[in-house]
Amino acid sequence: MPSEARKPCDPPVTLPDRALSAKELTPLWGKDRAALAACEQRRGAAIAAIDAVPVPAERPE
Repeated sequence: MPSEARKPCDPPVTLPDRALSAKELTPLWGKDRAALAACEQRRGAAIAAIDAVPVPAERPE
């Protein structure tokens, strides 16, 4: 598996350097966190599945 596939998902983006209202912030926060959690869950499951597959000592010819 390429080492790139083992990297964790990107962290959430940085919010603008200004005050955000709760109306602006709440949906952004919820969407961002849900996407990050889903991405990490998928990545972790893929790595676990691949790591669980045994590699035969010799391949048939």
